[in-house]
Amino acid sequence: MIIYGVALLAFCFLTGNYVGDILGALLGVKANVGGVGFAMLLLIVLTNKGIDAGWLDKKGQEGIAFWSAMYIPIVVAMSSIQDVVAALHGGTVAVLGGILGVVLGFAFIPILRKFGA
Repeated sequence: MIIYGVALLAFCFLTGNYVGDILGALLGVKANVGGVGFAMLLLIVLTNKGIDAGWLDKKGQEGIAFWSAMYIPIVVAMSSIQDVVAALHGGTVAVLGGILGVVLGFAFIPILRKFGA
Protein backbone atom coordinates (compact mmCIF):
# COMPACT_ATOMS: atom_id res chain seq x y z
CA MET A 1 0.00 0.00 0.00
CA ILE A 2 1.08 3.52 -0.78
CA ILE A 3 -0.03 4.86 2.62
CA TYR A 4 2.84 3.12 4.43
CA GLY A 5 5.75 5.44 5.11
CA VAL A 6 3.67 8.62 4.84
CA ALA A 7 3.96 9.30 8.58
CA LEU A 8 7.75 9.26 8.34
CA LEU A 9 7.64 11.51 5.29
CA ALA A 10 5.27 13.93 7.02
CA PHE A 11 7.44 14.00 10.14
CA CYS A 12 10.53 14.81 8.07
CA PHE A 13 8.68 17.50 6.12
CA LEU A 14 7.32 19.23 9.23
CA THR A 15 10.64 18.99 11.08
CA GLY A 16 12.57 20.31 8.07
CA ASN A 17 10.23 23.26 7.69
CA TYR A 18 10.49 24.05 11.39
CA VAL A 19 14.31 23.95 11.28
CA GLY A 20 14.29 26.08 8.11
CA ASP A 21 12.04 28.67 9.77
CA ILE A 22 14.27 28.80 12.84
CA LEU A 23 17.38 29.15 10.68
CA GLY A 24 15.72 31.94 8.71
CA ALA A 25 14.82 33.77 11.92
CA LEU A 26 18.36 33.37 13.28
CA LEU A 27 19.79 34.78 10.04
CA GLY A 28 17.32 37.65 10.03
CA VAL A 29 15.61 36.48 6.84
CA LYS A 30 11.83 36.45 6.67
CA ALA A 31 11.80 33.11 4.86
CA ASN A 32 12.34 29.41 5.31
CA VAL A 33 16.05 28.74 4.76
CA GLY A 34 16.81 25.21 3.65
CA GLY A 35 13.71 23.55 5.06
CA VAL A 36 13.24 21.23 2.10
CA GLY A 37 16.90 20.26 2.18
CA PHE A 38 16.76 19.49 5.90
CA ALA A 39 13.60 17.43 5.34
CA MET A 40 15.21 15.38 2.57
CA LEU A 41 18.37 14.75 4.59
CA LEU A 42 16.31 13.70 7.61
CA LEU A 43 14.22 11.39 5.43
CA ILE A 44 17.33 9.74 4.01
CA VAL A 45 18.92 9.29 7.43
CA LEU A 46 15.77 7.94 9.11
CA THR A 47 14.97 5.63 6.20
CA ASN A 48 18.45 4.13 6.26
CA LYS A 49 18.35 3.78 10.06
CA GLY A 50 14.92 2.17 9.83
CA ILE A 51 16.09 -0.36 7.27
CA ASP A 52 19.24 -1.19 9.25
CA ALA A 53 17.38 -1.45 12.57
CA GLY A 54 14.53 -3.47 11.06
CA TRP A 55 11.63 -1.23 12.13
CA LEU A 56 10.91 -0.06 8.57
CA ASP A 57 9.33 -2.99 6.78
CA LYS A 58 9.12 -3.62 3.04
CA LYS A 59 5.73 -1.92 2.65
CA GLY A 60 7.01 1.19 4.43
CA GLN A 61 10.04 1.28 2.13
CA GLU A 62 7.82 0.98 -0.94
CA GLY A 63 5.55 3.77 0.32
CA ILE A 64 8.49 6.08 0.97
CA ALA A 65 9.94 5.26 -2.45
CA PHE A 66 6.62 6.10 -4.11
CA TRP A 67 6.14 9.41 -2.30
CA SER A 68 9.79 10.32 -2.79
CA ALA A 69 9.35 9.81 -6.50
CA MET A 70 6.34 12.13 -6.42
CA TYR A 71 7.47 14.63 -3.80
CA ILE A 72 11.14 15.34 -4.46
CA PRO A 73 10.93 16.48 -8.12
CA ILE A 74 7.93 18.71 -7.45
CA VAL A 75 9.42 20.41 -4.40
CA VAL A 76 12.83 20.82 -6.00
CA ALA A 77 11.25 22.37 -9.10
CA MET A 78 9.15 24.74 -6.98
CA SER A 79 12.06 25.82 -4.81
CA SER A 80 14.44 26.23 -7.75
CA ILE A 81 12.00 28.55 -9.52
CA GLN A 82 11.59 30.67 -6.40
CA ASP A 83 15.33 30.85 -5.84
CA VAL A 84 16.02 31.94 -9.42
CA VAL A 85 13.39 34.68 -9.30
CA ALA A 86 14.70 35.92 -5.94
CA ALA A 87 18.29 35.76 -7.17
CA LEU A 88 17.54 37.77 -10.28
CA HIS A 89 15.83 40.45 -8.21
CA GLY A 90 18.46 40.26 -5.46
CA GLY A 91 21.47 41.16 -7.56
CA THR A 92 24.58 39.74 -9.11
CA VAL A 93 26.03 38.34 -5.88
CA ALA A 94 23.14 35.90 -5.56
CA VAL A 95 23.43 34.82 -9.21
CA LEU A 96 27.21 34.35 -8.91
CA GLY A 97 26.69 32.35 -5.70
CA GLY A 98 24.26 30.05 -7.50
CA ILE A 99 26.58 29.57 -10.46
CA LEU A 100 29.53 28.88 -8.15
CA GLY A 101 27.49 26.30 -6.24
CA VAL A 102 26.59 24.45 -9.44
CA VAL A 103 30.18 24.52 -10.72
CA LEU A 104 31.53 23.22 -7.41
CA GLY A 105 28.85 20.53 -7.34
CA PHE A 106 29.91 19.28 -10.76
CA ALA A 107 33.58 19.49 -9.78
CA PHE A 108 33.01 17.23 -6.77
CA ILE A 109 31.27 14.48 -8.75
CA PRO A 110 34.52 12.76 -9.86
CA ILE A 111 35.97 13.05 -6.36
CA LEU A 112 32.90 11.55 -4.71
CA ARG A 113 32.68 8.85 -7.36
CA LYS A 114 36.14 7.62 -6.42
CA PHE A 115 35.02 7.14 -2.81
CA GLY A 116 31.77 5.41 -3.77
CA ALA A 117 33.14 2.97 -6.34
